[in-house]
Amino acid sequence: MKLISPPVRRTATAPATAPGARLGWLDALRGIAALIVALHHFDVLRMLPFGGAVWRNFDMGLFGVMLFFIVSGYIIPASLERRGDVRAFWIGRIFRIYPALIAAFVLSILMLPAGDGSVALLRTGDDLASLVANGLMLQDLLGVINGMNVTWTLCYEMVFYFLVTALFTRGLHRHSAPIAAALAGLALAVGTAVGTQLISAELGSTRQLLLIVTPLVLAGLAGVLSGRPVLTGTGALLLGGVGLFLITLNSRAPAFETWMIFATMFAGTVVYRAQHGQLARLPALLSCGFVVVAGVLVGWLYNHGEALDRTWSSGWKAWSVGYLAAWALFGVGFLLRGRRFPRVLTWLGAISFSVYLLHIPLLRTIEPLVGVPPQPSSVLGRIAWTALFLGVVLAVSHLMYRLVEMPMQRLGRRVQKAADRRWPSAAHPAPAASTAPAETVPTEAAPAEAVRVLSGPPRTGG
Repeated sequence: MKLISPPVRRTATAPATAPGARLGWLDALRGIAALIVALHHFDVLRMLPFGGAVWRNFDMGLFGVMLFFIVSGYIIPASLERRGDVRAFWIGRIFRIYPALIAAFVLSILMLPAGDGSVALLRTGDDLASLVANGLMLQDLLGVINGMNVTWTLCYEMVFYFLVTALFTRGLHRHSAPIAAALAGLALAVGTAVGTQLISAELGSTRQLLLIVTPLVLAGLAGVLSGRPVLTGTGALLLGGVGLFLITLNSRAPAFETWMIFATMFAGTVVYRAQHGQLARLPALLSCGFVVVAGVLVGWLYNHGEALDRTWSSGWKAWSVGYLAAWALFGVGFLLRGRRFPRVLTWLGAISFSVYLLHIPLLRTIEPLVGVPPQPSSVLGRIAWTALFLGVVLAVSHLMYRLVEMPMQRLGRRVQKAADRRWPSAAHPAPAASTAPAETVPTEAAPAEAVRVLSGPPRTGG
């Protein structure tokens, strides 16, 4: 469904730097976030003499997660608007995420014993519910155990796609600044006053909720993949409504964290719009500034007691400092966006989704082979163990990127072209044309790949 015409190329004002340099900063940020996430699950802080103090005051996991979410918020709406085609966007997302996710599940189930809690797909006692909920990538919002304990963040990513698509089809996608500020304000106002998974508790049955949500989501996806304006708009609204319903009443995370996740992603979109002249700098600064302050405040106000069991952090300082650090690093990357970044960082960013999916299963596979735990006692032993872990993870992730991710993305583009030939999308007047120069619009990138990490051993519920 074409909703906007392609933006006009402005050759007179095109920046001199190469496209690779402009997009390299995003890859570098994703690469750093992926490495931090892997090292956090590796429990690297236990190897450092000052690791305990760091753990109490800085949540490495939250840092990596929120950095991923900011990058995702920056680039996902830009990808949709660059295409101007809802069906093309969704085909791209499907082929970007699902092949690697399926491959990771298969490898993990083959590598890990049934008692390993980091992979729970087909190991929950209700295989049908597990397959359906994880297949929709909404399991963490449906009261179903995550098929892999890190994939809960993909649920929030999926709902973000729902919301972005709904806003785009209604011509409301340019209102990122008030949306981000409103969601941050909601996080501050609600905090922990609203309970978690209210619908699951009320229904008393996961399958009942699945029976309600599954046909609605499938109908919505059919609509956005139809290429027909009316069906696309209806499907997008259906998906957006289901997403809002689930995150409001059935999120596993406390309300302040749930709403801050979406506030953060929409704030990332605000940065993109301000950069490309779609939004004045003052409202952009006010909106992003409020989101950052709210992110720090909600940790201080609410991340105590029972909430710690749901955010998996050591305390409010760890949450707030980690959140602030994510924005600080994103700001540094943004300021350096015109420079070329080391190739190793852009490569790491390219394979970051595979690193995200595979690092825990690989860790659980390597540990018994080398007799870890316990952790090596000598400094040399710890360095060697860390190098071995990272080497295996990066090598296997590179192979998955080359053998699964890249071919499937190419197949997705062919499927999209075939769909356009077989079922041409009807033209639709644009709600608002993009003002960004064509050559500066980011190409479609990896999903947030936000790995919510755990403090200590991975838990099956997260």
